[in-house]
Amino acid sequence: MNNDQPIGIFDSGIGGTSIWREIHQLLPNEKTIYLADSKNAPYGQKSKQEIIALSMKNTDFLLKMKCKLIVVACNTATTNAIQELREKYDIPFIGIEPAIKPAANNSKTQTIGILATKGTLNSELFNKTTEMFQDTKIIEQVGYGLVQLIENGQINSPEMTQLLQSYLKPMIEANIDYLVLGCSHYPYLIPQIKKIVPPHIQIIDSGQAVAKQTQKILNDKVGFSSTTKKTPVFYTNTNPKVLSEILEGKYLVEQIDF
Repeated sequence: MNNDQPIGIFDSGIGGTSIWREIHQLLPNEKTIYLADSKNAPYGQKSKQEIIALSMKNTDFLLKMKCKLIVVACNTATTNAIQELREKYDIPFIGIEPAIKPAANNSKTQTIGILATKGTLNSELFNKTTEMFQDTKIIEQVGYGLVQLIENGQINSPEMTQLLQSYLKPMIEANIDYLVLGCSHYPYLIPQIKKIVPPHIQIIDSGQAVAKQTQKILNDKVGFSSTTKKTPVFYTNTNPKVLSEILEGKYLVEQIDF
């Protein structure tokens, strides 16, 4: 089954490009349209109703671009809005949730850490997931300030190092052996995190799992592109400089109001 319509991907900002990379790597022939709602980042501090409204706004934009499926490349939007999106729109949605299951199942110390936004950690979906792992101690930490620093291009700043140390040291002291990154922005912090945590602590995110699920939905429901590799499209509603930098200047980023 062939379908040359694009895959739509949205996030509260530039972080979802970590998900886009995995999808683009696995499915290079698919056209992708990436939407960075950086004007409203971070979603993690907003109410559930605000997150739903923003997610619907982003979806409406991507549907106008004739997308065949939409990847919600934001943990906060997934955990707070994906049910409402699926009820309202007749299109497949793929969400992103913190990878608690592989961490809990493989932990030797039965203690894992999760770094995520307040919106994700407070969500009903997240709490339902954690309830499945009663035998595992889950150390939760809200990553206050991390998304803002990433959005401002300050990944390697002293402020970032200071924040990460304050969030990760209690987890290390609690004897975690897995650290789950529960926000699509956070994979960009892995080099920084590796300088702080001992080498035996495994760091995991959801990127590969989302790419594989995207491939599955294309195969089962909507169809693959019949043509060869296409240039991805990137839109942002703020200054495109940081998004362009995180893409290493390889792709054009267009600033539009949405």
